[in-house]
This record gives sequence, structure tokens and C-alpha cells, in this order.
Amino acid sequence: MPRIERHADVVWNGTNTRGTGHITAGTGAFSGLEYSLPVRIGKGTEGKTSPEELLAAAHAGCFAMSLAEELLDDDARIHVTANVVMDEVEGEGHLVVESQLSVRARANVDERAFRRAVAAADQGCPFSQLIKAGAKVSIDAELEGRG
Repeated sequence: MPRIERHADVVWNGTNTRGTGHITAGTGAFSGLEYSLPVRIGKGTEGKTSPEELLAAAHAGCFAMSLAEELLDDDARIHVTANVVMDEVEGEGHLVVESQLSVRARANVDERAFRRAVAAADQGCPFSQLIKAGAKVSIDAELEGRG
């Protein structure tokens, strides 16, 4: 795979507690996506996002692609939900402490091959490796049937 570079632009106005920011993807996939501290802590979230939600989306998307690469099944259907957990760590402040992946797949493999594919996908997903550098990645994976 070639070197990949992506960027996003952020404009933040005001203080952390009362300000708001807008995120724009370099590709144009989204523009002016609003985020703020209230949204980050779960208030007034409709139509807005947080850095943690964007990380969850990136991890789920990366893992799904990595698992697809391992399964090598054109008829596979993979559904990944990521839940990124940020918590206060004594003496260190608020940190991302875990990304919990829920994986449901239909693929033409047996259970043993599926488990191997999930483990290899975790190793092959750059976002799993990035998160593991400072936090935990947990995976609950279920093969729901064959393609």
C-alpha cells in the first residue's frame, strides 16, 4: 500500500467551555461539521460531533476494511460499531482509555477461520495499533452465518 496522507481543517472560536469549532475534511466529504464541549460530553448532540466520535468512525471503518482484506469474500457483509471511551485517569487528566469494537459478519468461512481473520484484522488495522499505543482495544466478534 502506498503512503497515505489525509488532512482536516479546524476553526475554533471562543473558549473551550463556551466556544465552538468546525471541522472540514480535506476531501470535501464533510464541511463545517460543528463540535463543542457540550457535544463532547453528550449534550445537544443532534447534527454535531466530537473528536471521540470521529475517532470511533475512523476505527470502525479501518477495522471493517482490514477484516474484509482478511476474509477475501466478495459476498461478505461486515458491520462494525466502535465505542470510544474517554475517562479521567488519575494524575493524567482525561484520556481515551478504550475503543470497544462490536463486529458482526456474514462470510463464507468457518468459526475458526473467522477468529483468525479478526485477530489478523486487528493487527492490520493502523487505528487499532494507534489506539493500543495508549489505550485498550476490545473486540466482540460474531460470525452470524455464511455469505
